[in-house]
Amino acid sequence: MELSVQIEGVLFYKASPVRKSALCKLFDVQPEELSFAIQTLSQRLGSGATRLLETDTEVELVTSPELDSLIESLRKDEMKRDIGKAGAETLAIILYKGPISRAEIDRIRGVNSSFILRNLLIRGLVEREIIRNSAVFNITPALLSHLGVSNKTELPNYASVLDELEKFEAEQDSEQETT
Repeated sequence: MELSVQIEGVLFYKASPVRKSALCKLFDVQPEELSFAIQTLSQRLGSGATRLLETDTEVELVTSPELDSLIESLRKDEMKRDIGKAGAETLAIILYKGPISRAEIDRIRGVNSSFILRNLLIRGLVEREIIRNSAVFNITPALLSHLGVSNKTELPNYASVLDELEKFEAEQDSEQETT
């Protein structure tokens, strides 16, 4: 499979900026070869709905600028909807355990949380940060303000909920060890 197609797959899966150095390491290629593949991918995507955004150090898949008004109307429509049970569950995990990686959230919930996290990000309830080359999710100051607290430790039953989450994680870990 062509390197440009593999890069596209990784960028689609990650749904966030990826460092060029990480791609070189992943595919075991030199920067020149990566650059050529990125250029090939960019040309191929040049007239479609998905485009390649490239900085000096990172690349990312984004929607075409021509779709901005459509995407904005979809975003506004999403904002009108309730976050739902899955959104509330994910938000609670981030509130009490954040900063936390998507993999950890998925492990606690037992399902893929990508769509839910995207929804929470769009709404400004959570933010994604890069810590030691890993993306983690944390609550926003706007969410704390909306909840009427200045620090997450002021959340109701903070210590007991955190203890329950840790017990649940320990049980999950022990179950995985026995299987």
